Amino acid sequence: MKGEHGGGIPGDAVHAGIGMSDQLTYKEAGVDTKEGERAVKLMKGHVQKTFNANVLTGLGSFGSLFRLDLEGISEPVLVSGTDGVGTKLKIAFMMDRHDTVGQDCVAMCVNDVLCQGAKPLFFLDYIATGKVKAEKVADIVKGIADGCVIAGCALVGGETAEMPDFYSDGEYDMAGFAVGIVDRSRIIDGSGIREGDVLVGIPSSGIHSNGYSLVRKLFFERMGMSVGDYVEDLGMTLGEALIKPTKIYAKECEAVLPELPVSGIIHITGGGFFENIPRIIPEGLGVEINVGSWEVPPILKYIQKCGNVAQQEMFATFNMGVGMIMIINEADAFKVISKLAKIGEKTAVIGKVVKGSGVVLCQK
Repeated sequence: MKGEHGGGIPGDAVHAGIGMSDQLTYKEAGVDTKEGERAVKLMKGHVQKTFNANVLTGLGSFGSLFRLDLEGISEPVLVSGTDGVGTKLKIAFMMDRHDTVGQDCVAMCVNDVLCQGAKPLFFLDYIATGKVKAEKVADIVKGIADGCVIAGCALVGGETAEMPDFYSDGEYDMAGFAVGIVDRSRIIDGSGIREGDVLVGIPSSGIHSNGYSLVRKLFFERMGMSVGDYVEDLGMTLGEALIKPTKIYAKECEAVLPELPVSGIIHITGGGFFENIPRIIPEGLGVEINVGSWEVPPILKYIQKCGNVAQQEMFATFNMGVGMIMIINEADAFKVISKLAKIGEKTAVIGKVVKGSGVVLCQK
């Protein structure tokens, strides 16, 4: 017996029930390559809006080519970061809204790169789902492209993997990878932090992309709420508050770093204040945080109230309204705050570097 392309089919395959009348196809196995092609066509416009003169390849290349512009950089150092969105994706599934979580993915990668003083260059994404639905994938990529525009980097490539039986119907996961560049002499690594330096807190847009396991347990398991429930304390539905995308701090860094010396930059992500701040503080030094010196977003106040969550737990889990911190000499604090005010950021000195270790919360 011959197959349609002339290859021999082993005899035991016939006995197993595979014959000419019921030949198996990839689509029957759950992978629709045509739908994948349609998704690429739908996302094309979103991706191309992130391109600049340094992108040398278009959609569909096996590898992505990016030309390095080294003007003004004497010793270039590449800085990379990778991350995902986490269980915040569950909120997108509940709301059937997929055009914002892509920005979360970009933000989680790019903000880490910014902490080293780097300028973001390009971004790649990976999306895995049980079944490709072209419009949904295009929405996800739209969010990624929107994030790349904010970050000032190009979306040079990505991968959409269709994995039937691996993900539940309607669900997906995503991850990203960002690369930036910095002159070696301008790398920010925390080594210049000194006792007496102050911490300038830059506001978050809300929860960002961490702590959602606690959030989901509180609102959907314990309280039995729905994403469509309107919450007076929030002035919007619960879902609208929870799905707000993570803020990207590229313009904030661009406003400050070229002119003012910054000793450290901290991205407040999983682990909150207690895990992220000490990552760059030199040995023998600690930080005192003046609780109450900035405005905490309504959604975080609502979580604390509804869940009776202790203050220590809130600061160990969430950003508490501060998504990024710049550590600077006290004499430069006013200049930094003024520069950030010019781009619409209401920042404040939220703490100082002291002798000791770790992070101590002080009531203002």
